[in-house]
Amino acid sequence: MKKLPSIKAILGAIIVICMIQLVSGRLEKLTILSLDSTLTTTGNSFIEALMLKNQRESLNKESEINNVDKVVKQEIEVLSFKASSPVVVYDGMTMEELASKLDRSLSSNLSGYGHAFAKYSIEYGVDPYLAVAITLHETGCKWNCSNLVVSCNNVGGMKGSGCGSYASFNTLEEGIEAMISNLSRNYISQGLTTPETIGTKYAASSTWATKINYYMDTIRNA
Repeated sequence: MKKLPSIKAILGAIIVICMIQLVSGRLEKLTILSLDSTLTTTGNSFIEALMLKNQRESLNKESEINNVDKVVKQEIEVLSFKASSPVVVYDGMTMEELASKLDRSLSSNLSGYGHAFAKYSIEYGVDPYLAVAITLHETGCKWNCSNLVVSCNNVGGMKGSGCGSYASFNTLEEGIEAMISNLSRNYISQGLTTPETIGTKYAASSTWATKINYYMDTIRNA
């Protein structure tokens, strides 16, 4: 007579069978993703849609980043071009070119002061040819500078104190700035912009404007 399996053994077998079926059922519904994040099974359409959505968002973000990078690069190129481009300040010339041109008309004590005349003329809105022309006429620095320049650094024949009835300045550059500033405030800003209109107030000589125009032409063509 065969020995029947015990109740404990039967229950154990049933549990094992149930577990096998449960695991098998779940495995059928599992969605396995490959290494490149593409779906290899179609067991779950929700996961598939979610993955496609994430891929699209990732591509959109990458596209936005590339667009931002492109804009930034373009702005950098524009700024770089502007920084490397020479700045024209007067008569088609850069500041250095203008200073060099003015230097060709300056001699004696004013030799090499073209940059000071260029800088202050542009800063105060005065024609640099006019400023240098008045200086040459008033000081004689086309050849040898007057004592007013040598002793008082006065390059415009400006009235004041410190040098008899004329103004005195600590340095030639101070004298140059003062003369150009005076032209800007008391002449140019009041509409007196030509040698003819400036001369009626600046000098008593009736030939002053003619001489200034002559110097301006010489400086312009230097």
